[in-house]
Amino acid sequence: MTNPVIALKQATVTVGQNTDILKQVDLDIYPGDFITILGTNGAGKSTLFNSISGDLTLSSGQILHHDRDITQVPAVKRTRFIARVFQDPKMGTAPRMTVAENLLLAEKRGQRRTLRNRHLTANKLAQYYDMTKQMGNNLEDRLQTAAGALSGGQRQALSFLMSIQVKPELLLLDEHTAALDPKTAAQLLHATNQQVTENQLTALMITHNLKDALQYGNRLLILNAGKIVLDVRDEAKKALTEQEALSYFVN
Repeated sequence: MTNPVIALKQATVTVGQNTDILKQVDLDIYPGDFITILGTNGAGKSTLFNSISGDLTLSSGQILHHDRDITQVPAVKRTRFIARVFQDPKMGTAPRMTVAENLLLAEKRGQRRTLRNRHLTANKLAQYYDMTKQMGNNLEDRLQTAAGALSGGQRQALSFLMSIQVKPELLLLDEHTAALDPKTAAQLLHATNQQVTENQLTALMITHNLKDALQYGNRLLILNAGKIVLDVRDEAKKALTEQEALSYFVN
């Protein structure tokens, strides 16, 4: 197997005097992994993501990017290779900019940005039309609409497209369908799976939906009390039943 893109070594996050939210976690994330993550509230899922993204500093342990220690590298520098989509559709987009302008801005992720005029050519608009049409929610007809005027599902689809506009080495999907109605969530999840698979993205996706966690991705993690209690992939994941998965949700 190839070397991991990101590796956590004994990653621990402690709050207060002796409360560990993340407990000596070892995790290797390999190129092409699509990892779904399950866990109860307080299991450490968001802490795991915040640690990987650099929004939270480990109390002990290491985070490696292609074997380079990035434990102390700030979040802003990690955006060069890590992208994230949050649960709230309002996060990740500029509400007063149009859909097309948001996509143009996303092309500069991880790069130095200037205040030059945002120039949208006919070719660029055609490219964005084709891109947004793949999301299946009529976003392609709203290219000149301000992001703040979109529906929640359309805005979250835009956030997702912006996150992969420049192919990230790691994509963090932080319950990105949780704030949507069931039909819209299922639609976005289907589109997400299609994009991750076709573009061979490496992705981690937190979900509270057991069926989705079992259906999507090649690998499944279950967190409990700050520890990874199950890590299965490929055929072992396919063979896992809902009842077996639920047995790992213990106090």
